[in-house]
Amino acid sequence: MSGVKQTDISPVLVTGATGRVGRLVIDQLLDAGVPVRALTHRSEAATTMPTKVEVFTGDLTVPESLDPALKGAGAVFLVWTAPPRTAAAVVERLASHARRVVFLSSPHQTPHPLFQQPNPMAVLHADIERLIAATGVESTIIRPGMLASNSLAWWAPAIRAGEVVRWPHGTAETAPVDDRDVAAVAARTLYQNGYVGGDYVLTGPESLTQAAQVGVIGDALGHRIAFEEMTPDEFRSLSEGAAPNSVVDMLLAAWSAAVGQPAYVTTEVADILGTAPRTFHQWAADHATAFMEGS
Repeated sequence: MSGVKQTDISPVLVTGATGRVGRLVIDQLLDAGVPVRALTHRSEAATTMPTKVEVFTGDLTVPESLDPALKGAGAVFLVWTAPPRTAAAVVERLASHARRVVFLSSPHQTPHPLFQQPNPMAVLHADIERLIAATGVESTIIRPGMLASNSLAWWAPAIRAGEVVRWPHGTAETAPVDDRDVAAVAARTLYQNGYVGGDYVLTGPESLTQAAQVGVIGDALGHRIAFEEMTPDEFRSLSEGAAPNSVVDMLLAAWSAAVGQPAYVTTEVADILGTAPRTFHQWAADHATAFMEGS
């Protein structure tokens, strides 16, 4: 176990196992020698998992479907990807089986305008946090800010097509956090002692405008990418059908409120991992091929 002090060797159950962060948490746990269970919606997802992972099919909207995966599990990484209706029943089940729950939340309590815009996701996260606390189970809350990988969904299509990147609130500053750093922190809190009761806001190390982030991706690709401001209304109409209106409204409100001030930056990644968080430049260099034509 590379000299790591562990809580136990019971398996860790990862929900959201095929998601951006959950999938990386699985790799981190395996690297640390921790037995891993993955909860997936579809049984065919098993083929995408490392052979050492025990895959269970289950659904957060059907709480009893989680029982086989929870039996004998020591800790659970909870990523909520369902409507809120079954949250109480799921949290109760997790707490009755596992000793520890690590919840992937958001920085909705953080006193920075980017994170202070009321939205349904913040309400849901706050409710789940209260449910977890009420059970008395050992718990840790992980709150990543903007994920660096968002830029793949947002800007890669235009960049691959050689087009101008058009986006609203280009001067809004964020501190994108590398998904790998979020996963490394989550994994450590799942199998090591010392993080129970922890509440960690995770950010990248630097404040960058959205336009500057596009520029960083251009640097990684070795050519300049043109950036053009788009109006919030244009963004709304272009997002129609691609994202829920509540998510679009949340992003626009957050970016609008963040214009004109530096992003919120924490040292939590370095404090927990003992290594500096990856910069957005590093993330972009490591993911350059994903922005290239035909990828």
